[in-house]
Amino acid sequence: MAPTAVLFDVGNVIVRWDPRTLYAKIFSDAEERERFLAEVCTMDWHAEHDRGVPFRVNADRLVARHPAYEAEIRAWRDRWDEMFSGPISETESVMRDLHARGVPMFALTNMPLEAWPGVQAMSPVFGLFQDAVVSAVEGVIKPERRAFEIACERAGRAPSELFFVDDNAANIAAAEAMGFPCLLFRDPAELRPALERAGLL
Repeated sequence: MAPTAVLFDVGNVIVRWDPRTLYAKIFSDAEERERFLAEVCTMDWHAEHDRGVPFRVNADRLVARHPAYEAEIRAWRDRWDEMFSGPISETESVMRDLHARGVPMFALTNMPLEAWPGVQAMSPVFGLFQDAVVSAVEGVIKPERRAFEIACERAGRAPSELFFVDDNAANIAAAEAMGFPCLLFRDPAELRPALERAGLL
């Protein structure tokens, strides 16, 4: 069955997000910054935000283990917006064109609940989604199978009907195993041709 709708990831597909954008301002020493992100504020630690653990609760736990980095840890929440460097214009353009063609669009994002309203405010294209599955609301994160099942249920479509776009290879592998047609988003210029090949544009 050919895809009839598009399921978008958000971070680094619609808006650019990288903790280094913030922490390059906090750490003048690049080695110390990388060590901090590898050993203190890790992606595994951040995944708990995506599962629904509040920023403050998660920070308190980490500060207890790394008290010397309390200010830097709390900056993850207090200066969260500084991790973003704006929307990706190529994706915005594609989304507007999909909307003009009447192609339904949905979001499936690993996202802290507290952060979601601010992220949506970064671009008007977020208003084009018919529905958004936010991990912190559901308590499951990609690449867990249940996250994709919820997206299908909410979209009212089978995996084969949803063209999935994500920048994370593990998420793409999980989606492909379920039958989603996919694009691993590495270069924004690849998005439009991929959707054209899928018959969506």
